Amino acid sequence: MGEHDVNDHQNQAQSQTFMKNLLDEVRVFERMLQKPDLFESGVRRIGAEQEMFLIDGSCRPANLSGPILSKLKDQRFTTELAQFNLEANLSPQILGGDCLRRMENECRALVNQAREAARAQGGEVLLTGILPTILQSDLSLDNMTPNPRYRALNDAVIALRGGEVHILIKGVDELDIQHDNVMLEAVNTSFQVHFQVHPKEFANLYNLAQVVTAPVLAAAVNSPTLMGRRLWKETRIAVFQHSVDARSVAHQARGNRPRVHFGDDWIRESVLEIIKEDIARFRVMLTTEIDETAVEEFEAGKAPHFKALRLHNGTVYRWNRACYGVKDGVAHLRIENRVLPSGPTILDEVANAAFFFGLLSGLSHELPDVRERMKFADAKTNFLAAARRGLKAQFTWFDGRNYSAQELILEELLPEARRGLLEVNIDPEDVDRYLNVIEERVRRGATGSDWALRSLEAMGEKVTADQKMKALCRGQLRMQLEERPVGTWEPVGIEDAPDWRESYQTVGQFMTTDLFTVRPGDLVDFAASLMDWEHIRHVPVEDDSGRLVGLVSHRALLRLVAEGKGSEVEPVAVSSIMKTDPLTVEPGTKTLEAIRLMQDRRVGCLPVVEGGKLVGIVTERDLVFVAAKLVEEQLKNS
Repeated sequence: MGEHDVNDHQNQAQSQTFMKNLLDEVRVFERMLQKPDLFESGVRRIGAEQEMFLIDGSCRPANLSGPILSKLKDQRFTTELAQFNLEANLSPQILGGDCLRRMENECRALVNQAREAARAQGGEVLLTGILPTILQSDLSLDNMTPNPRYRALNDAVIALRGGEVHILIKGVDELDIQHDNVMLEAVNTSFQVHFQVHPKEFANLYNLAQVVTAPVLAAAVNSPTLMGRRLWKETRIAVFQHSVDARSVAHQARGNRPRVHFGDDWIRESVLEIIKEDIARFRVMLTTEIDETAVEEFEAGKAPHFKALRLHNGTVYRWNRACYGVKDGVAHLRIENRVLPSGPTILDEVANAAFFFGLLSGLSHELPDVRERMKFADAKTNFLAAARRGLKAQFTWFDGRNYSAQELILEELLPEARRGLLEVNIDPEDVDRYLNVIEERVRRGATGSDWALRSLEAMGEKVTADQKMKALCRGQLRMQLEERPVGTWEPVGIEDAPDWRESYQTVGQFMTTDLFTVRPGDLVDFAASLMDWEHIRHVPVEDDSGRLVGLVSHRALLRLVAEGKGSEVEPVAVSSIMKTDPLTVEPGTKTLEAIRLMQDRRVGCLPVVEGGKLVGIVTERDLVFVAAKLVEEQLKNS
């Protein structure tokens, strides 16, 4: 998240001072770019950031980052937006020799440190793009890391947006929700990689990064579900765009860009094009105090730290982001690729990074200007296709040629990446180690997302959705600990599903969400037909906004028939027979409490409501199953 020392309640004078510093820094940056020797040259460095989920024994999010950081006391670890996320920053490596192996070993050591600290708190670390078990209720401000920057970012986004964000993602299933804070971003964890570039080569290398991101992502997808829905092969891409979308309805209607975006054109000359565009298009959301200005640093012969510029850059989330830094008093530029998901294993992650680095290195020698070989619209379309379909995507490549993702990677890009890695003197054994992981994965069509979807299909309908998602987590964790690359994984099955009790603790874990409902003005005949066709005994009544306003029961219909009203010529509306104050529960209601409620109040179902909206229903049939299981266990233990 970058700079954490922010003003969480800035006034107009502070905002104006910050903007003046920001504009001054752009001018100083322009002066620096006219003297390229002010930037580090003659060396290419790479780096990475490992994000991870912290989970409890039930594979649910666990707010453990505070205790873990207190125990580790390692500057390479830092907080993330949610208390159930953690980030580790890997040491920069000079590209060449055994740098990839060193990156893998350091990443494994850091994850193992975090894992040991998590286990001491009764938790565990899981590397996955989106945690399969995460729920919307987990994304509350109560679970946000208590850091002024995060709260200030949330307040700024909500203020600019002017209300809740509407998330609609369509895949095999559909996710359609409203959310009122930026914690939606916390469903994502990534393996972000950095590639150092010199200002003179920035434009072409940045454009190449945009081009190769699509095929690298297609081979790396690992986030096919969110909140139980099967969505994109890399659902993180869609979710992240929504999570920090600060556009109001009016701005969206005008076509303003979201703060998370791929871009709309090639870079022509320098990194300044990105910097200026991001300042021009995106409002400053956070400010900070600046003790020594960039002008003062530059005139004193020091590499400016550009505190304002870096803070603003940290609130604009290009999928390939330009980053400026100062190390040992020397300035440098990096391309940060934010697309790659966390997991499925550390070996898979470093293999993804090797593929990206190899393509940038190889193609930069072959293509001095990629703009002559590809339209930007094709690069952007390829990126979205990769996020949606993974290895099933169709790409338009150089000179307008069309390929499937698998064909392009196997026939064209793996040889190119191999050549690129060897050209920068990566150890040949390591080149084989990492690119063979990619080749096996692609040849078998076995990405992390493909594995997860095959696993869900293999489990069928014999277990609950909650059990399926926990089985995915358990399978991922088991094979991560075995350090087997995902291309070799077999689907998890019912045997990996947790004990039934874990998935019947609360009604939200097993409630029916595929609901048949009616409106108050609908005909009673329609409600009766629904009951007959779908073999159900209760139909919730909701208004146009999804709020529960009543309940029609099979008993009420029988009463209507007994009174002879069902045979009247005049139609009868649902509103005339519905129960207007049905007993309801929330998703977090304990299952045993729901059973007692139904017994005490003698009702056959409980609509489940959250925030006034109907989200599900539990019936006698559901709870009879639970009660029967409990009785069965009591008899066994007696």
